Amino acid sequence: MSSPLEFTGERFLPGVAGEIAHEHWHRYAFARSYTAGKRVADVACGEGYGSALLAGVAASVVGIDLAAEAIDHARRSYSAVPNLRFESGSAIALPLADASLDVVVSFETIEHLPREDQPRMLAEFARVLTKDGLVILSAPNPVEYSTARNYRNPFHQHEPDRGELAALLEVAFPTQRWFRQRRYFGSTIWSERGGSRTDAWTGDAAAIEHAHPPAAMYFVVVAARSAANLTQEDAALSLFTDRSEVELKRLDDQAREILRIDSLVGEKNAQLKARGARVDYLEEIAAHREAQRVELAVERDALLSQLNASIAGRRELESALDRARQEHESLQDLIAEQQRVIDYRQTAKWWLALPWARAKLAWKRRSGS
Repeated sequence: MSSPLEFTGERFLPGVAGEIAHEHWHRYAFARSYTAGKRVADVACGEGYGSALLAGVAASVVGIDLAAEAIDHARRSYSAVPNLRFESGSAIALPLADASLDVVVSFETIEHLPREDQPRMLAEFARVLTKDGLVILSAPNPVEYSTARNYRNPFHQHEPDRGELAALLEVAFPTQRWFRQRRYFGSTIWSERGGSRTDAWTGDAAAIEHAHPPAAMYFVVVAARSAANLTQEDAALSLFTDRSEVELKRLDDQAREILRIDSLVGEKNAQLKARGARVDYLEEIAAHREAQRVELAVERDALLSQLNASIAGRRELESALDRARQEHESLQDLIAEQQRVIDYRQTAKWWLALPWARAKLAWKRRSGS
């Protein structure tokens, strides 16, 4: 059993889901109509699944890739396919003899080479092809792939635009048929009887009109040395879907997940709204309580002022009482002293001493005069 290769995001591997699967599988399905019964090289074959798909209709296929681990994997994985082999080699130095092939297929390869090596790759294709051989290649349209998406693929060294790619092919393969590849979501109506007419529509509830090919995310080019070598009728429209509709189911699952998330978001928004109302109510209560607190604080300050005034008045009253008490005590002392004088004057001693005191007083008055 072959060991699995690591998916880097660039080299496609079977089992990887997403639009990359449809894009890669579709290119090989498209190429099979040009490779039936032919000797084919799949340059930059990667894991090898595409080479095996081509081998289902081709006379022989050789898959070539620069990565030794990819070639080892491909040889182990597809060893049961009798008309398929794999060789390690570079796109600018193919390990193949001159004029040994009828078709060279190379998808999403040229942009991985430096600008100066891209003419060398196409020259190698011309070398290994017979004079009536075909090249089938694809390349990203940098206008849509990079510029419109503001994206830079780190694996791409130079992405030629349509004019530059056409000029590169023109050197050896002047006859070119261009196709536009892009994921295209819509509805299909298939005739059970078959038929050759192709209808393509676009529109909405307001109007319907003939659809035009969308801007290319990738260019697919079938090229030859002359128009005589490219007589096969091309498909006006090529559709592809995976056998089990895994990609459609994945998109449906994503849609269901989005609806589920939308429902959860709606529930969360309702909860947030209810919580917001609760917060508003609590804030209203808090504001009311704050107003009450301020009102009570004002009343408290007024009562404190009144209390302080009462305390001050009481202190003044106590001070007046203290003064009155002191005056009363002074009067009591004076009364007591007067009472003692009165009591003394009522004694015999005072009356005996009174004449002598009066004489003494009179003598003082005369002596003083």
